[in-house]
Amino acid sequence: MLTSKRRYDIDWVRVIAIGLLLIYHTAIGFQSWGIMIGFIATDKPWPALWTPMLMLNVWRIPLLFFVSGMGVFFAIQNRNWKELILERAGRILVPFIFGIFVIVPLGLYLWQYYYDWDLTYSRSPGHLWFLGNIFVYVLILSPAFFYLKKYESRKIVSTIKSLIGTPLGIVVVIAAFVAEALLVDPRPFELYAMTWHGFLLGLIAFFFGFCFVLSGPPFWQMILKWRWFFIASAILLYAYRIIQFQQFPPNYLLAIESNCWIISVFAFAYRYLNHPSKALDYLSQAAYPVYILHMIFLYLGSLLIFPLNIPSPVQYPLLLLFTLAGCFASYEYLVRRINIIRPLFGLRMRRQVATPVVATK
Repeated sequence: MLTSKRRYDIDWVRVIAIGLLLIYHTAIGFQSWGIMIGFIATDKPWPALWTPMLMLNVWRIPLLFFVSGMGVFFAIQNRNWKELILERAGRILVPFIFGIFVIVPLGLYLWQYYYDWDLTYSRSPGHLWFLGNIFVYVLILSPAFFYLKKYESRKIVSTIKSLIGTPLGIVVVIAAFVAEALLVDPRPFELYAMTWHGFLLGLIAFFFGFCFVLSGPPFWQMILKWRWFFIASAILLYAYRIIQFQQFPPNYLLAIESNCWIISVFAFAYRYLNHPSKALDYLSQAAYPVYILHMIFLYLGSLLIFPLNIPSPVQYPLLLLFTLAGCFASYEYLVRRINIIRPLFGLRMRRQVATPVVATK
């Protein structure tokens, strides 16, 4: 099995994916239909904002599932099966349960208050559904992952490596997503949360994310070589979708476009972001708590900013900045510093260093 040398580009992709999620969720509040999926929506919609979001919404969530599968590859390098489950339970299951009972209900209180509904306590996975899926994927796929780790020298592993490291391997990967899209026929394609489409698509992405890292340098060199082809294909497919279709493009086209964007992101990140930085050290720790907290501050900012008599193109950056500021302030001054609450946001508790006792006469 390959060594667990840190891949800074994959860390950066995870951070970027969380950032895109905040940008996307903020934009939903500026669509007239935002209230129908549980967002606070302004009475000054900005429909044009959704055009770039249509580009994001077919690959932002699958990208996170790919990255999560990659993370498991590195996690099992120095863990056995039981250690992996315990580590992932602490990092994923604990924040998921805490979020269901505390974080999501706080956001719902703000939503109810804005729309003058009766304030009621309601438990829900909400935006944290993603965490529940990942933990289930770990349970389902970890036996296969440990098998691949144990029998690295066997033909099945060498076949995966030789296939994934070629353009034909990418065709096989995309074909799996196309098959899922045709089988499930989701409407709309980008409805991932708590659907069979989201579950199966995430399972496939999680598995292939692991395989991408398992395949080693040949895969990354291959996508680096073909990166301009992938990005050009993604842009052309997106343009064709916007021009040709009004609401529901064929799901198989969306599956192909989604993977072209994702492979492009990995290729360009591998080319330009695979190096350490202080910013990455901080953001890679902050990204998970920010993801968990962001809906509370998005709701709170919507409650404060939407009533202001200013145009939507001004409200949007204000709301995004408010959400980011609230999340990072909470992380910096509460989550990061208070040891007992760190595990509730997916962070390890800091070890307490004993103060040496100096003997006095």
